[in-house]
Amino acid sequence: MLDYKKLGFKCGLEVHYQLSSRKLFCHCPNLVHDQNQISYKIQRNLMAFEGELGKKDIAAEYEESKNKTFIYEGSKTSSCLVEFDESPPFPIYHEALKTAIQVALLLNMKIVNEVIVMRKIVIDGSNVSGYQRTTLIGRNGFIETSKGKIKIPTLYLEEDAAQKISETKDVVTYNLSRLGIPLLEIATSPDIQDPEHAKETAYLIGMVVKSTGKAHRGIGSVRQDVNISIKDHSRIELKGFQDLRSIPKVIDYEIQRQLKEKNESPHVRKVEPNLTTSYLRPMPGSARLYPETDLQTVEITKKFLDSIELPELLTERALNFEKKYNVPADYAREIISENIPFDYYAEKYKIEPKIIANLLIETPKEIAARFTIKKQLEQKDFEFVFDNLEKKKITREAAFEILKDISLDIKPDLSKYQTISLEEIEKFIKELTEKNKGVSVSGLMGDIMKNYRGKIDGKLAIGLLKKYVK
Repeated sequence: MLDYKKLGFKCGLEVHYQLSSRKLFCHCPNLVHDQNQISYKIQRNLMAFEGELGKKDIAAEYEESKNKTFIYEGSKTSSCLVEFDESPPFPIYHEALKTAIQVALLLNMKIVNEVIVMRKIVIDGSNVSGYQRTTLIGRNGFIETSKGKIKIPTLYLEEDAAQKISETKDVVTYNLSRLGIPLLEIATSPDIQDPEHAKETAYLIGMVVKSTGKAHRGIGSVRQDVNISIKDHSRIELKGFQDLRSIPKVIDYEIQRQLKEKNESPHVRKVEPNLTTSYLRPMPGSARLYPETDLQTVEITKKFLDSIELPELLTERALNFEKKYNVPADYAREIISENIPFDYYAEKYKIEPKIIANLLIETPKEIAARFTIKKQLEQKDFEFVFDNLEKKKITREAAFEILKDISLDIKPDLSKYQTISLEEIEKFIKELTEKNKGVSVSGLMGDIMKNYRGKIDGKLAIGLLKKYVK
C-alpha cells in the first residue's frame, strides 16, 4: 500500500465532456456514428509554426519531426468546408456557450467578460488546420468533495478533435465526424490526495455536467487526463482513458513506474488498454496559443448572465428520487446519472421498486461480467420479464435467468421457470431437513436451488428452512 502523503503525491485532472449539440463553429450535426458513410477524402502535411509568444511549441516541433502524412475522411452528413479548413468558421454556437456558462456557474466560477477564441497549435493530425479553437469561459471555481475543496482554475469551451481511424509508419487516417463537436475542458488544481479521491473528483465534475442535460453520451464522449507528480520527480500527464473507474489503478501503476525512473523530463504518456502507460510526446507549453483572426469576441453581458437558469444538480435529483421510491442511494444516483427509465416501469408495474431497480441496474452488469453477451437488453425484454413477474408466473430468480438467456440470444422458455405451490416446496423442505439433521440453512439452500432454481423465491426458501431447521 503506497503512502501518498509521504511520497509527496500531487494530482490534478483535466476532464473533457462532449456536448450533445451541433458543432461549435458550423451548422453540422453531432453524427459520429456516420463514419462508414465516406463522401470525400483529402491529404495534408502539417508544420509547426510560431505562437503568440514568437516561439514554436516543443510538442508541436516533436510531432513535426515525425514527418507524417495525414488523410482525412468526411461524410457530407456530418462535415463541411469548415472541418476541411476551406471556409472560415461560423460564429460560436450560442446554445453550447450557454451550457458552458451553466457548468461554470455550477462549479462556482467567475465568468469572463468577453469570450475570445484562441487557436491552440496541434499538429498531430487530429485537426486539419493544425490548430484547435478554444475559448476560456470561467475561472477560479471549486467543487466540494469528501476530502475537502478542490479548486477549479479554468473551464474552456473548445472544438473536439478528429478521430484516428488507422496509423502506419508514415500515414495516419482520421475521420472528421467528431471534429468540431463542442467540448468542455475542466481543469482542477493539484489538490487531489490519492487515487480514490481522483475518481471521486472526476465523478462529481461529471455529475455537474450531466445535470445540464446537455452532456453527450456514448463511447468517446468523456475523456480524462491525469497530471501526477511525486517528490523529486517531474510532472507527468496521462492521456487516453474514458472510464473513471480505471483512474485509481492507472494512478497506482504510474506511481510505481515513476518510483523506478530517475531524471525524467516532464512529458505526456498514453494510457494503454491494460492501464499501464507509454511515452507519447513532450509536455506542451504556452507557446502554442495565438488569437483566432476569423472570429469576433463575444461580450458576456449582465443581461445575458441573468437570463441563464441553473438546473437542479443530479445529486439533489437523486436524493429526491431515493425518498420517493425508497430505493438505495447508489441505485438512485445511477438511475438519475445514466438516465435509466425507472419511472416508466415503476408506474406501469405493481412490483417493489427495489426489485425493478435491481433488475435494471445490477442484472445487466452481472450478466456482462459472467457471460459473453450477444444481444443488448431492450425495453421490450424488461417489459416481458416485468409482465410475468407481476402476474406471478415467474420468480425474481427466474427473471435473472430469462434476461440472461435473452442476452445470449436464446429464446426464453417460461415452462422452465413456472412457480410451484407453497405446499409442494414446504413438503420438499420438510423432508430435506429430516434427512439432513444438523445441517445449516446455508448448507441446505444449495439442494433447494439445485431442484427449484428459478421456480422459488430465495427469501421464501430461507424462511421455510428456518422453520424446520432445529
